Amino acid sequence: MSAQEIKNKLITLGNPEKAHHSSYFFKTAKGQYGYGDKFIGCTVPETRSVAKQYQGLSLKENKKLLDDEMHECRLCAVFILTDQFKKANEIDRNEILNFYLAHTYRVNNWDLVDASSYKIVGEWLKNRTDRSLIYQLADSELLWDQRIAVVSTLTFIRNNDFNDILKLSEKFLTHRHDLIHKACGWMLREVGKRDEAVLTFFLDEHAAKMPRTMLRYSIEKFPEDLRKYYLNYKTIDRN
Repeated sequence: MSAQEIKNKLITLGNPEKAHHSSYFFKTAKGQYGYGDKFIGCTVPETRSVAKQYQGLSLKENKKLLDDEMHECRLCAVFILTDQFKKANEIDRNEILNFYLAHTYRVNNWDLVDASSYKIVGEWLKNRTDRSLIYQLADSELLWDQRIAVVSTLTFIRNNDFNDILKLSEKFLTHRHDLIHKACGWMLREVGKRDEAVLTFFLDEHAAKMPRTMLRYSIEKFPEDLRKYYLNYKTIDRN
């Protein structure tokens, strides 16, 4: 099994029109978050299908995939890692986690983060009391580390454990990038699906200063009247 063999399979599935669309969709122009990224033009299901065929890929070959300039190669790499992590024992999970953390600079678009972070970092920390790793990632200067920190909490949220995402969402209220606003809003929405009271308590405290995107994402599933209430929250006199 080799990275080149995987890349060759992905290339056979490529579509130039889709590759062009992906370049626009993933913001690859100069100055945008995905600047310089290149695309083969295969679909996510196609990429996932290729990944399923290479579950025995070594970390050495996986690194070559992560280092590849083609987006789908890196996506295939994280698909393989998450599948391997799910089936691994504790020792091998630790090795995969450390490999992932050492290469987060190559997990360098939101879809790569969202496909892997909660399945690796989140699962590793799920039953651990020490979650300092989440906050180390959140304190990183790398945007992708910060998004990994936020999206990793999805695993906790699905287990009705909301403390970390509430702390991170508060921490990132003044973050400059909408990819973090969207991630926090998404996770807060997931909290609200499980315990609306926890979300409304957070919103009552912070809605007036939340980035608009974070707020909109977080209240997306609310009834219309409650959505309007929080969307207008900044203008309400609460004295």
